[in-house]
Amino acid sequence: MLKRVLLFVATNVLVITTISFIISALGLHSYLTAAGINYRQLAIFCLIWGMTGSFISLLMSKFMAKMAMGVVIINPKTTTRDEHFLIEVIYRLAKKAGLKTMPEIGIYPSPEINAFATGPTRNNALVAVSSGLLANMSHVEVEGVLSHEISHIANGDMVTMALIQGVVNSFAMFLSRIIAYGVSIAMSNDEEKSGEFSMLTYSILTIVFDILFTLLGTILVAMFSRWREYRADAGGAKLAGQPCMLAALKRLKQAAHIEDDRAPALAALKINQQSRWFELFSTHPSLDKRIQRLETTG
Repeated sequence: MLKRVLLFVATNVLVITTISFIISALGLHSYLTAAGINYRQLAIFCLIWGMTGSFISLLMSKFMAKMAMGVVIINPKTTTRDEHFLIEVIYRLAKKAGLKTMPEIGIYPSPEINAFATGPTRNNALVAVSSGLLANMSHVEVEGVLSHEISHIANGDMVTMALIQGVVNSFAMFLSRIIAYGVSIAMSNDEEKSGEFSMLTYSILTIVFDILFTLLGTILVAMFSRWREYRADAGGAKLAGQPCMLAALKRLKQAAHIEDDRAPALAALKINQQSRWFELFSTHPSLDKRIQRLETTG
């Protein structure tokens, strides 16, 4: 637990330090001028803050996943039956999906029946399955799960998610600062000179609008995440066959109550994640909807 907390803190310190250095070096911290907002400077400021964090997280995603979940990478020369089966299936599916470089394959100790794929690029990816999945799924069901994860990699979903999250973050910051500035000017006292306002009011409003627009942005990101799950299910059905993919989803539904919450940041990457919040904020459609969609589309 302590190691995961320290890792989380170290990652955030690295992100903040990197962004602060870039912004200071480019002189972008002073987008508020006597004449008002320098919109070009503000846009660059928000773009750097919004995108840099997302892509640093993407670049570190494999390392973070291994550390957070205790993923043990399988030796390609392994002789154990389960590990050899995983390697054979993933290599076959990856080749069929057109991947030029085979992903790393790992197992993490957990009773949950789940799996995830992560990594900065299609050719630098990791597929990890839980020990609970290997112990409770048939080979047909495991192949369905793996085909879903390989489809995520082939679709470049990790990069796309980072890009969308970064753009949403950037827009949220940009809009919140413009609106906070306008409201601050409108709330300024008549005794104040035209164009002047309270920096305290502006700072408070910026925080309020940051929270509001980030929540709205989360809905958009979640919508895309749900769509990519449907797409990965369809891709998995093409790689391994529809019966195989359906068998995997139905088995996941039976074991949906077993969850591992050690690394919440990885939840959106897993094949199965049951939301405790409103569906608008859910990164995954319900398994019932996914099964129905797959059965309908064929």
